[in-house]
Amino acid sequence: MAAAPRAGLMALEVSVALCTRNGARYLPEQVRSICAQTPLPREIVLSDDNSTDDTVAVVRDTLAQCGVADQIVLRVFSNTPALGVTRNFEQAVSACSHVLIVLCDQDDVWHPGRLARMAAQFEARPDLLLLHSDARLVDADLKPLGTTLFHALEVQPAELAAIAGGEAFGVLLRRNLVTGATTMFRKTLLDAALPFPPEWVHDEWLGAVAAAIGRVDVLPEPTIDYRQHASNQIGARRLTLSEKVAKAMVERGDKHVQRLRRAEALLQRLMQLGDRVPARYMDAQRAKVAHQRFRAELPAARGLRLLPVLAEAARGRYARFGRGGHAIAQDLLERG
Repeated sequence: MAAAPRAGLMALEVSVALCTRNGARYLPEQVRSICAQTPLPREIVLSDDNSTDDTVAVVRDTLAQCGVADQIVLRVFSNTPALGVTRNFEQAVSACSHVLIVLCDQDDVWHPGRLARMAAQFEARPDLLLLHSDARLVDADLKPLGTTLFHALEVQPAELAAIAGGEAFGVLLRRNLVTGATTMFRKTLLDAALPFPPEWVHDEWLGAVAAAIGRVDVLPEPTIDYRQHASNQIGARRLTLSEKVAKAMVERGDKHVQRLRRAEALLQRLMQLGDRVPARYMDAQRAKVAHQRFRAELPAARGLRLLPVLAEAARGRYARFGRGGHAIAQDLLERG
């Protein structure tokens, strides 16, 4: 018979993968919000990307001020030169020791009870591999901006319902909805997800691989304050109509080629995973690659794109593998 969990601890203990770069200004609020969780995480793996400020000292000092330095193991990696966001998170998660891993940005603030609520989902659902949530958008001083991450991303109720119904892979074929700062996952996911390919951002990759081999779910309410400021490496903001039109008419550049490479990288990994991936997901990813290749090979002249784009739309591929009308407008309007 398995031993009962120790009093005050989650049955599934948690590692925090905290990645930093010159974050001394914002880290005290984030670390204090981690220290306020009940129960506490068992460790913080701090992977610092060549900071020139007091980032690491701030984390150590804040843990000491919170009185939890003897309860949370702090493991520090100092990168010189900097690895970049994705490689930095890859290093951090690879070093995490516990069953559950939560991704952590340096400038956000966790809501009270966040850790226990998310961990409870994994304890109750052995098939759950990755869980993410909405986030409240705040400014540099943590003042609410009156909106949320999912509002900024224009997340639709049908998308949330599909994820809740076990169809996250189909949703993520169209676009990413997984934001790392809101994410917790089982360490076992890393067996399939590592190494992270250079074509992908870490959180998008973890979400896609998790959805291909297991269950992904979402909490539709915010669990963190997601700070928006000038130095965000990755942020969120809902575009206005005029901004969407302007975005649709920019030069095509190489972004469609980059999207094709991303789709190919995921297909290659799914093929390596073999029987762990349902055949229908493998077939869907092959079709995604074909659609991205179609978009990458569209002619530079707008007039020559009309008929092939309409034909691809009639086959339903823009709706299945992209944002439907948004993507159609982009392919028709972009400058060659």
